[in-house]
Parts: sequence; structure tokens; C-alpha cells
Amino acid sequence: MHLKSTLPCYTAHTMKLFAGVTDTQWYSFLSRRKNEDINFWQPSGNVQQFRAIEPGAPFVFKLKAPYNAIGGVGFFSAHTFQPIHIAWDAFGERNGCATFTEFRDKILVYRRKNNKTEETNPIIGCIILTNPVFFAESDWIPVPEDWGASIVQGKTYSTGDINGIRLWDAVEQRLEKYKFYEQATLEKSDYITSNSFLDTPRFREQVLSRVRLGQGAFRIIVTDAYKRQCAVTGEHTLPVLEAAHIKPFSENGPHAVSNGILLRSDLHKLYDSGYVTITPDYRLEVSRSLKEDYNNGKIYYAMHGQRLQVLPERVESQPDTALLSWHNEHVYRAG
Repeated sequence: MHLKSTLPCYTAHTMKLFAGVTDTQWYSFLSRRKNEDINFWQPSGNVQQFRAIEPGAPFVFKLKAPYNAIGGVGFFSAHTFQPIHIAWDAFGERNGCATFTEFRDKILVYRRKNNKTEETNPIIGCIILTNPVFFAESDWIPVPEDWGASIVQGKTYSTGDINGIRLWDAVEQRLEKYKFYEQATLEKSDYITSNSFLDTPRFREQVLSRVRLGQGAFRIIVTDAYKRQCAVTGEHTLPVLEAAHIKPFSENGPHAVSNGILLRSDLHKLYDSGYVTITPDYRLEVSRSLKEDYNNGKIYYAMHGQRLQVLPERVESQPDTALLSWHNEHVYRAG
């Protein structure tokens, strides 16, 4: 399905896309890299939740003056608020900076301009984008005719109106040129259209069939799904919490919320190495091998048989019982 910009509207299905005003240095740094996902960060942590578009929808990069052009596109995964240390830990250079110090200093400069209180680990907004594509300068797209000079953060467009469909048509042409639609076939569970997200309109099925969640997005989305608490212990000290894959990515486990559990770092290590598992009825089991191999484990055996304290509210985001069974059978040291 290729949409022609000569028509202002197409069927009952329309799609929203967002044009975000983009830091030029951020764009330049990331355009030289290959990125599975990136953090389009907001220096202030007290902005409203980003709800302009749905998960999976296009987010295009509107470059500032003197360029005033659309320079690329990513696909919206999630919006969250995180301390800058956590944002750096999840995305590293995919925050658009070579080092954490550079990242922190850049954010603090913005915050000072906005009269924000000086902090060592400020909370920032994170718009997480998956499968970004950066266009060569010769492929940059003129901004839509209705773009106003006073727009500071960005503007939402719809394929139900003429400017929106023209913008999306131009973006889609570049996606075709950059072979976006010719990626190698992947497991369906890897895609952003898995049960990580709500069902999306058929209008953008062609795009979403080649968009999947990245590792950074996986970590952040799982963390938020569990309300920043360890599923087993309820621990909520964020730096020690990690998003564990039930079925490892190396074994073709998807970056999907239903393939993730938020665990304290020690439990994550034990889970990955098979010394603990979680049963399909959401109970922790601790292997006898832990004591046999290390002559220890008392604090963990006290948790044996305990039901998970925290689960995502959305049923489709809760641990997939088939994947839990896979871990029980293939990773857990049941002997």
C-alpha cells in the first residue's frame, strides 16, 4: 500500500504522526550511528505525559533553523520520566551524546535556561523511539505549509488532512528508498505490534510489520509496567532493578512486556543462570542447586513458593505463561 499525496483523505482509517522540534547536535550525532532505539529526551521532568500519538505511530524529526526541514523518522514506543542516570544506563550513546558527562551537562544547560533547580540527577522526560531512520540531507523534506515559527516542541498531523497526508507520503517514499520495508523476516512476536501495545489501525500495518521494540525501550516499558517495583520483593530502589527476559533474546525471545519481569539485580542474575524460576501460576521457585553449588542461599530459600508481589495491571502485559514454562523446562536447574 503506497499512499498518493494528491488525495486529502483515505477511507475511515487515519493515522496521527508527530513532528518534534529536534536538537541539531542530537540529530547529527545519532545520524552517524545505527540505532535500534533512541531517547528523544525532554530536559524538564515536569512536562505532561506525551499523548500526541499512539504507540507505533511515526515521530518525525523537525530540524531547527537554519535547516527548517524534516530530517528523519522514528516510531513511538513509550513516554516516561526517568532520572538521567537511568536514562543513560538504558540508552547510553543512543541519548545523542558520546558520554554521560556530556549528556548531563547538556541537560543542565537547558534546565538553567528554563530556571530549573540545579540537581545532580534530575528527572527528565523520555520519548522512546524505535527503528529510527535518518535521511541524507538531499532527502530532507520541507516542513508542512502550516508549520508556524512559534512552535516550540512540535505539532501533530493526521493523514486525514492534506498537510498530514503529504508529509506522510514524503516520509514513506524515503522509507522505501532506504529499504525500510525490506528488512529480514523476523519472528512476529518481535514486532512492536505484539501484545506490548494495543491493536493499531490497519492503515499503518505495512510500517508496523517492520518496527520492533528495542532493548532500551524494553527495559523502560517493563520498568513502568511493574510500577518500578521488583516483582518478587516489591523493592523500589530504581538503580538495582533490571528488566529480565523470561526467554532470552539470544534464544529468540521477544522484546515484549509479556516476555519481561522486573527483578532486583541479584534475583535477575539467579533467574538468568537457572537458580530460580517463576512458575506459570506466578510463584517463585528456588533450586536446590543454589545450596549445592555455593553452600548458601538462605535468604532466597525463604522466598520459595512465594507468589509474585507485583504484576502489571494490564493482563496482556503480565508474564506469558508459555514463556514461563519454557524457562522452567530449559533454564531452571530443577534437580
